Amino acid sequence: MDFGSLITAMVTPFNRSDEVDEVALKSLVDHLISTGTTTILACGTTGESPTLTHSEKMRLFEATLKAVDGRVPVMAGTGTNSTKQSIELTKEVAALGVDGILLVSPYYNRPTQEGLYEHFASIANSVDLPVMIYNVPGRTSVNIDVDTVLSLAQVPNIFAVKEASGQFTQISHIAAEKPDDFLLYSGDDKFTVPMLSLGAAGVVSVASHVVGLEIRQMMDAFWHGDHAEAALWSARLLPIFEGLFASSSPAPLKAALELIGQPVGSVRLPLVPVSDALYQHLRALLQRLGKCD
Repeated sequence: MDFGSLITAMVTPFNRSDEVDEVALKSLVDHLISTGTTTILACGTTGESPTLTHSEKMRLFEATLKAVDGRVPVMAGTGTNSTKQSIELTKEVAALGVDGILLVSPYYNRPTQEGLYEHFASIANSVDLPVMIYNVPGRTSVNIDVDTVLSLAQVPNIFAVKEASGQFTQISHIAAEKPDDFLLYSGDDKFTVPMLSLGAAGVVSVASHVVGLEIRQMMDAFWHGDHAEAALWSARLLPIFEGLFASSSPAPLKAALELIGQPVGSVRLPLVPVSDALYQHLRALLQRLGKCD
């Protein structure tokens, strides 16, 4: 399975009753595919997975598969901080027909490296689907060390790591020592070009909701050898990359989607909508990029 270079970690649209909005979801899926997304990831952190119930997650996966209708692969975020629950959810989701699985590091428990390995390997071995592991210590309070990543790369269906640690010494070691068929993805939009220079296969993106075509142009410029153009794109897009994380994600992203005419509702508590000041800041950033009036 080729997941491509621009995997979008999709927000979960909610209606005014705070329920998953399947109409808005279909519109969002169409928007993402039309603006360069090569794989849609449902129920990641950007999709507010910690606040979705089991039944909501299953409904979200089913609705995403229906909306995508085979146009691009669908990846499902099924990782939790319980290995047992993650295995059960992953098996259930695999039966729906998704194309791949994303597993975030267990959060709060702070497992050892041995515990991390056993967690990821146990879940991966429970299904016959490609699995991407996700390292984001800023959210989980635990880092997947280089040796652990390299060991997990030997598990047959663990095919990639989404790296959002921002630790470039670690990322460089992974890039240098990983098997050729194990892929490295940037987990932070602003680090995409530096990680492409280390051989990354692409990015698991948040900003692609609003600047997907521009991110594709940035990566295409890099791969065509025009590194100066890629760097220029990265600099142009840096303010929106940072603006989308100026408050707890995905609140700024949901505000930005409203501003570009792609409303997906609000965030779910304990997250709250952005302040008026941040809303106007996001409007100004998007106006500079020609994305809204």
